[in-house]
Amino acid sequence: MQNSPDKSKDTQELLEVKPSNRLPFSEKEIINDYKICFQSRQASILGRKEVFLGRAMFGIFGDGKEVPQIALAKAFKEGDWRAGYYRDQTLMFAKGASNIREFFSQLYAHSDTAFDSHCGGRQMTCHYATRFINPDGTWKDQTKMFNTSADISSTASQMPRLVGLAYASKLYRQIPELAGNTKFSDKGNEVAFGTIGDASTSEGLFFEAINAAGVLQIPLVISVWDDGYGISVPQKYQTTKESISEILKGFQRDEKGEGFDIYVVKGWDYPTLCDTYMKAVDKVRKKHIPAIFHITELTQPQGHSTSGSHERYKSKERLEWEREHDCLSKMREWMLSENVIAETELVQMESEWKSEVSNLKLSAFNSYISTIKTELEELVTIGKQIASESKNSGFIGEILKQLKAIPEPLRRDVMMSAKKIERKLKNEKINSRSLLATWLEKQNTANTRRYNSFLTAETPESANNVNEIKPVYSEHSPLVTGAELLNACFEKALTRDSRIFAIGEDVGRIGDVDQGFAGMQAKFGEHRVTDTGIREATILGQGIGAALRGLRPIIEIQYLDYLLYALQTMSDDLACLHFRTCGGQKAPVIIRTRGHRLVGIWHSGSPMGMIINSIRGMHVLVPRNMTQAVGFYNTLLQSDDPALMIEVLSGYRLKEKMPDNVGNYTVPLGVPEILREGSDVTVVTYAVCCKVALEAAEWLADAGISVEVIDVQTLLPFDRQNKILESVKKTNRVVFLDEDVPGGASAYMMQKVLEEQNAYTYLDSAPLTITAKEHRTPYGRDGDYFSKPNADLVYEVIYRMMNEVEPGRFPG
Repeated sequence: MQNSPDKSKDTQELLEVKPSNRLPFSEKEIINDYKICFQSRQASILGRKEVFLGRAMFGIFGDGKEVPQIALAKAFKEGDWRAGYYRDQTLMFAKGASNIREFFSQLYAHSDTAFDSHCGGRQMTCHYATRFINPDGTWKDQTKMFNTSADISSTASQMPRLVGLAYASKLYRQIPELAGNTKFSDKGNEVAFGTIGDASTSEGLFFEAINAAGVLQIPLVISVWDDGYGISVPQKYQTTKESISEILKGFQRDEKGEGFDIYVVKGWDYPTLCDTYMKAVDKVRKKHIPAIFHITELTQPQGHSTSGSHERYKSKERLEWEREHDCLSKMREWMLSENVIAETELVQMESEWKSEVSNLKLSAFNSYISTIKTELEELVTIGKQIASESKNSGFIGEILKQLKAIPEPLRRDVMMSAKKIERKLKNEKINSRSLLATWLEKQNTANTRRYNSFLTAETPESANNVNEIKPVYSEHSPLVTGAELLNACFEKALTRDSRIFAIGEDVGRIGDVDQGFAGMQAKFGEHRVTDTGIREATILGQGIGAALRGLRPIIEIQYLDYLLYALQTMSDDLACLHFRTCGGQKAPVIIRTRGHRLVGIWHSGSPMGMIINSIRGMHVLVPRNMTQAVGFYNTLLQSDDPALMIEVLSGYRLKEKMPDNVGNYTVPLGVPEILREGSDVTVVTYAVCCKVALEAAEWLADAGISVEVIDVQTLLPFDRQNKILESVKKTNRVVFLDEDVPGGASAYMMQKVLEEQNAYTYLDSAPLTITAKEHRTPYGRDGDYFSKPNADLVYEVIYRMMNEVEPGRFPG
């Protein structure tokens, strides 16, 4: 039965882990290790209480995992990396990468990064992120830090990024031109540590990452904390054979080939854990052989989180076993049995340590609440002034009384009270109203900064700040295919910057399926232009991890439809990285894919609405041809933000003139281009639909209808200069054309233009969208014609629009 206390049968079947009774640590160091574990446990206990007291919304803690984490910490050196999960507080405390006061500041969602340096209150407890970029966007020296990539709640989602963090060490070791990047690596000697709960190993991302790491042979150490459950679900429902190490035996390294070293160690055995981690990680560091630690017989003393009690689903026998095998109690027993310290002395120390944690918790809460109370007092002062002049003084006085009676006010309580007063004063003309308006404006500015900033880079290196450089042509500019144009761009980029590398399915030897990287592997080497397996999520993860470490990856997802495999990683990890770290981390990954109008249900998709609404925080570029795509690549490679580039699939074989400055010209983001001027109707579109719109515009011109065609060029950002508004002012009619489903990107563009740019005030006709059908596209040219927008359809829709305006001139 899964709940049986002893699972010793799988303790040492993989790599022999011999128990160690004493270590070459001083008694002082051992006692300090115990202190960190003890105080971490107290932080978990008090954190849970704070949630139940209403001071925090939710809590998830690392109790029960303290001892293996203190052992892992001994092998974790400056320059190393962590891609962990939300129970690693003891590891962070041990390395000084966080502290107990900060732990509670994060629990209270303190929005000041001086108190919660990891995320400024934007993520819940135990979500860590090293601030490795300066306010101006420049990099700090990562080799002098204990580096943590920004944590993520989605189970196993740290795994793709972990692959990339370790992969970067391989590149830094293998590519001679990177030797000068000493802020990011010491000759590739860094180890990437991943931590994950045992139940989360059931996720596909875990297995994909394991396979990728085994193929790549990278310095990666995965620790699986195994407490027997995934919330209430026991291992018998989670894992074949009820043991992740058992089913990973096929990945175990042997004398003949590559693979992992796999270690199975009991989570309460402090000396053996320390000895095993130190020796194993040293091997990983030197030889770049990945390792997996299955840490068994762990417990979760307070259950999964503050949302429930584990007494509901654990038997009395299991709960008793957990009390006996609690890693903290076991370490204490070992210290006393080995005469590391006398029990009377230890009891005294524990009392002092407990008080210290309580005091740090109180200090964190006071720091958090004091700022809010200051804002409250400011409002009360203004409110009293208003009440002295207002005919609604009684109402205002009651609002202020209720606000002051809240013992521990939230910032929203203060703002809601202010807005109640503001609404009550709407018909009053008193001088003190301006005081409230000024205060509200100040608070709105401050709160926007606290809670809504850093969606994208706000530094001089933002893509929005890259200066436009026009393409230059001469009589010698050759006419080439789109693929050749891209090839020239990538060659220039790889030559110019040794940090740039490209990976993806078929990217290496054959130069990608459409030849954009043709010949590049032969010229720049296998580590700069590299083939990967069919594993989209970890291809993206390789890019994210490497970009976090100062490299400039171009990662390829072969077709747009395949992006769905990586969408969760794009959305939950990459797109919100800059936001959730409050500007503390960046990963300028370029995701390259191709799409629009291929063939069949799974190769002709254009799910742009899904994409743009899932990855806010990234740029989405939809160039109509390869000249524009190259300009965008040149822009992105100078900037901070991650981006998705969707090349037009039909453009690789079409001929375009190659600019003489192919490696230097840039195209600005968020700046639409007018492809054809007109006076009757504005058509807003992008990518392959530009060709459709221009063809229809020619036919409509023959019918006496003048159409202005605008290529938006980028969907994120969208028309930063309101160029479309100026067109609508002229034509007074607008049509939004794309090949997404109804209500997809066309609705997004409509909202941007009509609502944000206020173009509705200039319309003389109802705005229209022209989209694909709701179903996926059947195979073949006929399937495409009857499912996707075409020039015939565009002609008919716009002609009908003009028929309503002037039926005599444009008869039905």
